[in-house]
Amino acid sequence: MAKMFTYITYKNGVPDDSALELVNAAKQIMPDASPTAVVVGSGIDALCGELSASYAEVWKVDNEAFAYPNAEVIRKVLSNILPQDCILLLPHDTFGMDLAPGLSIKMDSVFVSDVVGFEGTEGSTLKCIRQEYGGAVSTHVSSDIAHGAIINVRPGSFQPEESKAASGQVVDISGDVGDLSTKRTYLETVAAEVGDVDITKEDVLVSIGRGIEDEDNIEIAEDLAKAMGAVVSCSRPIVDAKWLEKSRQVGTSGQTVKPKVYLACGISGSFQHLGGLKGNPFVVAINKNPKAPIFQVADVGIEADILEFLPELTEAIEAL
Repeated sequence: MAKMFTYITYKNGVPDDSALELVNAAKQIMPDASPTAVVVGSGIDALCGELSASYAEVWKVDNEAFAYPNAEVIRKVLSNILPQDCILLLPHDTFGMDLAPGLSIKMDSVFVSDVVGFEGTEGSTLKCIRQEYGGAVSTHVSSDIAHGAIINVRPGSFQPEESKAASGQVVDISGDVGDLSTKRTYLETVAAEVGDVDITKEDVLVSIGRGIEDEDNIEIAEDLAKAMGAVVSCSRPIVDAKWLEKSRQVGTSGQTVKPKVYLACGISGSFQHLGGLKGNPFVVAINKNPKAPIFQVADVGIEADILEFLPELTEAIEAL
């Protein structure tokens, strides 16, 4: 079996939740897999040391040129340091979607995006599971990985590897990166505006989607949030309709949140929305569509019309 690697994304020196999820994703491909973590950045010694508790081997690529993650130059680096027939797993987020397709071309490898599961391998054939039409249909994809594979894995699709007993080795390969020239130029990072409420710091979120139907109905969610000591957040359609401010949007194009409890009310559960949900919260999904993808990730699923159910839930909580 080809050697397996994971590409680690992080922010402010803290690894993304996907760093540990990818360990278990690799084990679904091959039960005894021991993937090598690849960390590219500037001043990443502490980060690599932390990851070595979960990975047997961590490859460190440290250079000031990587202070900002530029997919163009990192594609060059990875194509220089990775074996041609390897399997690389990386998150299906905005950066991963920029990085992976071009890397697969450089390495002449199979590319599969937005994978939510694996059915293992038969010889050189890897069977992946993807979701289509907003999660309504599961697609089973067979790929010949004899010459390697670059695979984007949807964040949150696998449980994180909680074991910290790897006692791994950090290998510095910073001198093997090769040419770092690039046509892209980093200008600046523009931080998202924080509105009247910072949803990234809240423990309980009542999040609303299209199922709320009308701006006037948002009051129903606000009443529930008040009763629970929570805050109202939303999916992108609510922001696009200008019913709530951008700072309350959860998702890859909004805020990344790590609540303890997340009530998804009338939210279908697209991967763009779920990509903003981190930290393994307790998810309660309320939706009148029994086939909504959100039910696949929910700890508790309730098939109901939120316009009828939320007021009843609020009343019950207030009675307590």
